[in-house]
Amino acid sequence: MRRPRKVWLALVPFLAFGLLFEVLPIAGLIRGSLSGGHGVDLDAYRRALSPTVMAAFRNSIVLALVTASLGTVIGTVVGQAIVTSPGARVRTALIALADVTTNFGGAPLAFAFILTLGSTGIVTLLLKEIGISVYPGFRIYSIAGLGIAYLYFQIPLMILLILPALHGLRPEWRESAANLGASPGWYWREVGIPILLPSLAGGFLLLFANAFGAYATAWTLTGSDVNLVTVQIAALIRGEVQFDPAQADALAVLSLVVMSGSVGVYQLLARRARRGRR
Repeated sequence: MRRPRKVWLALVPFLAFGLLFEVLPIAGLIRGSLSGGHGVDLDAYRRALSPTVMAAFRNSIVLALVTASLGTVIGTVVGQAIVTSPGARVRTALIALADVTTNFGGAPLAFAFILTLGSTGIVTLLLKEIGISVYPGFRIYSIAGLGIAYLYFQIPLMILLILPALHGLRPEWRESAANLGASPGWYWREVGIPILLPSLAGGFLLLFANAFGAYATAWTLTGSDVNLVTVQIAALIRGEVQFDPAQADALAVLSLVVMSGSVGVYQLLARRARRGRR
């Protein structure tokens, strides 16, 4: 009986952390979104369904889907190149680079892109010198430019997420498939990708959540020019145009619903992948 008690005592810090930083904040958001002038009501959610807010959700979801998809594909390909690289020093250097670029985000990343791809950025001016005019056809301050900035940390994040799964693909499996006459494409279609599917789905959903909840990069790079959910929440809290913390809480709760749907889809894909391997 002593051992189970010790196990539960070891879990107390984790449970306390989850209660203080996850359960209580979510409960506070729900309570704030339901607090009206005359008790509990859904008026904040009604205001949250306005065309402007719906457009913000649409932009955030599309931006997250596109950057997560590109980040998953490119990150997996680069990760496979790192795993199969013959030089240990090259692998170590590339993994270290991915680790550094993953943690480089927010306002510093936005300023870096303004200095390189802005209207008077270094790369923009260099291209102009050789006769290539980037502007006004492309603007780093648009949702397309924001997507490029997001890929800067989405791709290395996917590399770090997929590397353990790629290391789990045994070389003997590929050699056995080749000895039986299978092409590399058949191996990846029938063996590699099904095994990697849970990791790919999990990485994609994490990238989706990472992009959906990003705020500092979006605000610094585009300001209020791009209508995103996080920008709407910040505007409602700061009160630049309208101070409405209840509606901000409602938007945050709806964002949590989107995240919960992502987790549910991941569980479904992981269950199907495990069933297929059996």
